[in-house]
Amino acid sequence: MKYRPSRRTRRFGIGAAAITVLAGMNGPALYRFSSDKYHAYKINQPEYKAENGHWDVVDVPEQYRINTIHAALLHTGKVLLVAGSGNNAKNFAAKSFRSVLWDPEKNTFTNIPTPKDLFCSGHSQLPDGKLLVAGGTQRYEKLKGDVEKAGGLMFVHNEDPDKPRTFPAGTRFTGKESGKTFVSKDPLLVPRATKKTNKKTKKVTVSASTARVYVEALRKGRKHQTGTEDNYRIAGLKGKDRQNFYGIAQKLSFDKKDFQGIKQAYEFDPVAERYIPVDPMNEARWYPTLTGLQDGKVLAVSGLDEIGQVVPGKNEIYDPKTKKWKYLPKKRFFPTYPALFLTGKGRIFYTGSNAGYGPDDKGRTPGIWDLKSNRFDVVPGISDPDALETSMSVLLPPAQDQRYMVLGGGGVGEDTKSTAKTRIADLRADKPRFENGPELYAKARYPSSVILPDDTVLTTNGSGDYRGRGDTNVLKAELYTPKTNTARSVADPLVGRNYHSGALLLPDGRVMTFGSDSLFGDKANTKPGEYQQQIDLYTPPYLFRDSRPKLTDTAPRTVKPGAKTTYRTAHASAITKMRLIRPGSFTHVTNVEQRSIALDFTRTKDGVTVTLPKDASLMPPGWYMLNAVDDQGTPSKAVWVKVPAPKKK
Repeated sequence: MKYRPSRRTRRFGIGAAAITVLAGMNGPALYRFSSDKYHAYKINQPEYKAENGHWDVVDVPEQYRINTIHAALLHTGKVLLVAGSGNNAKNFAAKSFRSVLWDPEKNTFTNIPTPKDLFCSGHSQLPDGKLLVAGGTQRYEKLKGDVEKAGGLMFVHNEDPDKPRTFPAGTRFTGKESGKTFVSKDPLLVPRATKKTNKKTKKVTVSASTARVYVEALRKGRKHQTGTEDNYRIAGLKGKDRQNFYGIAQKLSFDKKDFQGIKQAYEFDPVAERYIPVDPMNEARWYPTLTGLQDGKVLAVSGLDEIGQVVPGKNEIYDPKTKKWKYLPKKRFFPTYPALFLTGKGRIFYTGSNAGYGPDDKGRTPGIWDLKSNRFDVVPGISDPDALETSMSVLLPPAQDQRYMVLGGGGVGEDTKSTAKTRIADLRADKPRFENGPELYAKARYPSSVILPDDTVLTTNGSGDYRGRGDTNVLKAELYTPKTNTARSVADPLVGRNYHSGALLLPDGRVMTFGSDSLFGDKANTKPGEYQQQIDLYTPPYLFRDSRPKLTDTAPRTVKPGAKTTYRTAHASAITKMRLIRPGSFTHVTNVEQRSIALDFTRTKDGVTVTLPKDASLMPPGWYMLNAVDDQGTPSKAVWVKVPAPKKK
C-alpha cells in the first residue's frame, strides 16, 4: 500500500520546498528578512533601550501633515511647526501657507493661519515668550531653462532734493535705446536726492539717490531681452519729474533668477496662538539668522534681499519694546544662515557654519564679532575650512565653559565634498583656536545636534552629499560627552533626514526630529525625492532607568538674574545637577537659541534651592526649562522659568 501524505504534511512540504527554492534563488533577500526581524526584536529589548535609547513615530493626522521647514519650542510646551509654502512653488502660487501647532504631551494639533510665506525665514525667542519670525519668500527660484520672461535689476534714480517718491508694483520702464518695456514686480521708495552747499563758494551740489527693484519684460520670449546697459523712461511722470526720475539697467535676460526675500516680521503669541504683525525689517531677508541678545533685543543678519542678492552686510536689531528695527552703524558681511551665538561680554561668536548662499571667499572665516566697535577677531585652526556650509554648530554644555563645537558640513553650493570632522573652540582660552574633536559617525552635511539635560549632545542623521544626492542619507545617531570628549553610537534613526530637517529637545526629555527634502529618491538620481513629513521621537537612554527625579512645584515662575528660588522634590539627596535650558528654534542646520546653563544649588530637607547667574550674555532673557538631574544622570521633567531682561543702569 502506497503512503499518502496528509494535507497538512503536503502543505508543510510545499512551503518548505518554496523556502528552499527562495533561499537558493535569493539568499540575500531571505537573509535581509531574517536580519530585519532580528533587528526589530533587538532594538525593543529593555537592555538595548537602556543603553541606546529608542525611536518612535508620531501619529500625525493627515490634515496636519506639512513640509516642516522650521520648528520652535514654546513656553506652553507646544511646538510651532512652520512650512510656509514648504518649498513647493505650486503652494506659493496658490498663496497656501501653513503652520501647525503641536502639543507633544497630548499629541494634538492645530492649524494656524499664516499671513505670509514664512518659508526660509529667521526666528528667535523673545523675553516675553513670544517667537519673533522675520523674513521669508517673495519669489521662488527659477532656473535658466525655466525663465519665461527676461528680467533683472533696475536702478531707479532721483535727482530731486526736495521730495522722495514711491512707485507702485507694475510701474513700467521703457528703454530709450531698445524701446523695450519692463514692469516692476514690487513697490519701490526712492529717497530724495542729497544737497550739499560749499561754505566758501556757496555752490550747491546735488547727488542723485538710488533705489533698486526687480523688473520683468511685459511679454514672454527671447526677443524681449536686452544685451547692454540702457536708460529707461518711467511711465506716468510729468513735468520735471520726467527728468528727475529715471531708470538704468544692465542686461535684462533669461539668466537664472534666485529666491527673493520679504521684509515682513511677526511675533507668534503662544497663548493667543496667532501671528501678530510688527514693523517690517529695513531689509528684505530670505535665509537670515536671528540671534537673541543680552538685553532682549534681536540681531538680524544676512539673507537674500528683494532682488535675490545676499544682503551686503547691512545688519539690524529688533527692539521688542518698540516693535521697530534699527540698522547697526557699520556693515559686516556673512553668507546666509550664519551660526551666530551670543557669547561673553555681549559679543557674537561666528563659528563658520552657514547654509546656502554667498561667495566662497567672503564672510566664511570663524571669529568673535564686537557689535559696538564692529571689530572681528579671527579664531584660527578650524579643519576642513572649505566644508563649513551645512555644518551644525552647538554651544557645548554647560554654557559657562564657552566651548563651541562644529560638526560635519560640506562644500559651498552643490559641491560633493562632505566631512566627518568635529571641531571645538574654547573661548575662555587666552588665544582661542579650534581643535579637532572625535570624528562624527560619517561624513555628513545637515546633521542635527540637540543639547540634553544630562550634559550630553545628541547628533543625528545628515547626508554624505548635497541634499541626499546619490542615496547618501546617513541613518546614524550618537551621544557626545563634552566632559570626556568622547562619542558613542546609539539607536539608529528610522528615516533619512538631510536638507530642511532638524531636531528639538522637548520638556519631558525626549527629542523630536522633523523634515528632509531630498533632491532624488534613488542612487542613480533619476527618481524625484519626496518631502519627509514624518515626525519621530527619540527617547534617550536616561528615560529607561528605574527611577527619575521629580520637581513637584510645576507652576511657571519668574526669577531675576542672580536671584534664588526653591523647588520641592522627594529626591533632594540624589540631585547632582540643576540645568536651565533655553528652548530651541531650529531651521536649516541652525539653532543658535539652544544652550544649557549650570546652576549653583543647595539641597534642603525636601527640595533644592537654585541660584541663577547674573551674566545676561550667558543667560539672555526669556523662558527656560529647568531640569533636576540625579546621580544616575536621569533628568526630571522640566518646569518653566521666566528670566526677565536686566534693568538698564
